[in-house]
Amino acid sequence: MNKESKVAERIRAYREKLEMSVADLAANSGVDEKVIQSIEAGEVIPALGVLTKISRTLGQRLGTFMDDQFKPDPIITRAAENDGQDDVSARVNGWGYSARSLAPGKPDRQMDPYHLELPAGGQGMESSHEGEELVICVSGQIELAYGGETTVLGPGDTAYYNSVVKHAIRAVGGKPASAYGVVFLPL
Repeated sequence: MNKESKVAERIRAYREKLEMSVADLAANSGVDEKVIQSIEAGEVIPALGVLTKISRTLGQRLGTFMDDQFKPDPIITRAAENDGQDDVSARVNGWGYSARSLAPGKPDRQMDPYHLELPAGGQGMESSHEGEELVICVSGQIELAYGGETTVLGPGDTAYYNSVVKHAIRAVGGKPASAYGVVFLPL
């Protein structure tokens, strides 16, 4: 089973468990009903912002829909494993960057940690959701648009913010960038 169908099946299963129609999920999450239908049909994989809205509405954390398997604690992600890890977000999200989970298989986590690769010239897509985020720039330069302000982060710089405020990140300076990000979504 591929990731597209896993995400689709999990969203549909949690929605049905709550006896919620697609129209109900759309109305409660703010995600267009046709988008949810396309997601559940396995035609598209939702961007992280869309999946965040759906997961919150269904009372689940983001990783519930993205994890491949359960692993017992501690979750160790070796650099070599991370390099080859399948990355759903890079293929379909409109954010212009890829995000690889650093805790795949941990179903009870309270945070979602990611390794982010931002290509040169990528466009950041605005997002807004409950919770908090931490971004740690590893290489290159990353522009953080937060509310009406922009800030450029360099290697070693961090940004910690309330993610209910509209925000976006992208590589600037004509070169790719990489970062670690942690998303906390309270249930």
